[in-house]
Amino acid sequence: MTTPAEAGEAAPELSVVMPAYGEERGIAGVVSAWMVELDRLGIDYEFLVYDDGSKDRTHEVLQQLAAERSRLLVRSHLNRGHGPTILIGYQEARGEWVFQTDSDGEMSPVHFEALWNHRRDFDFLVGYREHRQSPPARQLVTAASRLAVKLLFGRSVRDVNSPYRLMRRASLTKMLRCLPPTTFAPNVVLAGLAGRMKLRLYEVPVPHSGQRTVTAALNRWKLWKTALRCFRQTASVAVTARSDGR
Repeated sequence: MTTPAEAGEAAPELSVVMPAYGEERGIAGVVSAWMVELDRLGIDYEFLVYDDGSKDRTHEVLQQLAAERSRLLVRSHLNRGHGPTILIGYQEARGEWVFQTDSDGEMSPVHFEALWNHRRDFDFLVGYREHRQSPPARQLVTAASRLAVKLLFGRSVRDVNSPYRLMRRASLTKMLRCLPPTTFAPNVVLAGLAGRMKLRLYEVPVPHSGQRTVTAALNRWKLWKTALRCFRQTASVAVTARSDGR
């Protein structure tokens, strides 16, 4: 398949990166809602959805949707995980601005305007999850991640793993050089690097709703094992960035 870049098309103002896995029931509604909002705002954009090896009809649903919407570009690959999939999207994004959000519909597109309208004065804009309902163990991991990023990088944002972030691509490109392609939680590391590189940060609360689609929940052991893996990778990048003077 010929990419827009290969076809010589001009880069859009915004690239939206959305990973998807097992979301056949809700993906059409989520993507459509986002595209309606971006059209309302009059933004020149490309919408990149990456099906991370779903075992259901997610890819088929997306292909049907893409046939009706020229701005929607669907990619599919064998399962690699949420983090590596996001990194592929960041690398392929062509817009001056790159926005990442998830496909579960937990954070509504109606709040995107609050970030978009402030983009000129900032490099890294995050919608932190407000009224988030999650088990105590997950809340503890979230708090620990925030503390770890602040200690490792010296400065960060309130919600280090928020799937609602708008980044200036020039700044994002510099940060991506520090991340291995297999990084498990790239958004956590990027939050730290944004602070380390003294990017102009902006944060705004975005209401967080309960999960609408079926996704397997991590048990406590897997949750802590995942958190430890994330910490090790984040610490490794922090050490490298410090030694390189970034």
